[in-house]
Amino acid sequence: MTIWHLEQPSASVLPGEPVPAPAGLDLAVVRAEAIGPEFARFLYTAVGGVWNWTDRLGWSHADWEKWLAVEGTETWVAWVGGSPAGYVQLAPHDEGVVEVVYFGLLPAFIGRGLGGHLLDLGLRRAWDLAERHPALPATRKVIVETCSLDGPAALRNYHARGFALARTETVDKLVGEAPGPWPGSGFSLG
Repeated sequence: MTIWHLEQPSASVLPGEPVPAPAGLDLAVVRAEAIGPEFARFLYTAVGGVWNWTDRLGWSHADWEKWLAVEGTETWVAWVGGSPAGYVQLAPHDEGVVEVVYFGLLPAFIGRGLGGHLLDLGLRRAWDLAERHPALPATRKVIVETCSLDGPAALRNYHARGFALARTETVDKLVGEAPGPWPGSGFSLG
């Protein structure tokens, strides 16, 4: 598996105007300010299950609570017609670094023009994170990693938003069938 570590060194690399929402959708992107472990895990499995996101499947309720309680951790959810369509999850690190920990769409919403808009909005929220969390330093860099198991448009989408490659690594990872939105469902995009 190839892992690409990407960096966005300045908000100035974002397009001058936000990426517009796709026309004809009843779309709202809202910060889940009181997100609980149940909804966070739902988003993680519903989006990541088709891409082999498995590292947090074994987390307990307490693990999710602890992670979500970190000051500055934010989850921005895209809703289309009242249904969750995707999300961007941000987490602060030391010295003004903000990580896009998770980003993606639920399978039914892939290919409908939402990805660029949602990522653009999430990155703008990463750059103004300290405005909502005054205890944090101003953002000086946004980071993300993607890998060869992620969606085929992922790396291209990050590059289009001004991310530059910081480093690449290749690791051995035993990969079975993607678990789908819940372990054992075997759901795929094919």
